[in-house]
Amino acid sequence: MRFDTKIGIVVRDDLAAWRRLNVTAFLASAVAGRFPEVIGEPYEDASGNAYLPMFRQPVLVYEADAGAIGKAHARALARGMDIAVYIEEMFETGHDEANRATVRAVTADAMPLVGFGVYGPRNGVDKVLKGLRLHP
Repeated sequence: MRFDTKIGIVVRDDLAAWRRLNVTAFLASAVAGRFPEVIGEPYEDASGNAYLPMFRQPVLVYEADAGAIGKAHARALARGMDIAVYIEEMFETGHDEANRATVRAVTADAMPLVGFGVYGPRNGVDKVLKGLRLHP
């Protein structure tokens, strides 16, 4: 099935595996929180156990070095895309309020990004993420 929208997550390629997964989870949660229409229906197994709903469409995860992430982030900002960010200082905080404060303290062009998520029309997201490689 082809969707009109796309969810893309970009993580820095030099992060430890556990950090890549953590950043991906946080960035994906931002899309789900802002756009509830991307969530499908709850699941149920044949035994009648209920399970939480998930995204109704794939989430594509990319990796890039810091420079490429910065350029893609700038393209997303220039296009007015819906973006979630994760910066290095967020690894040192313990809660959402502190995370927001770390982001508020830096300008967009000086952000030490370790990842960002983007959601929007398929062609717009493709243009923002052009040249980045899918995470292996």
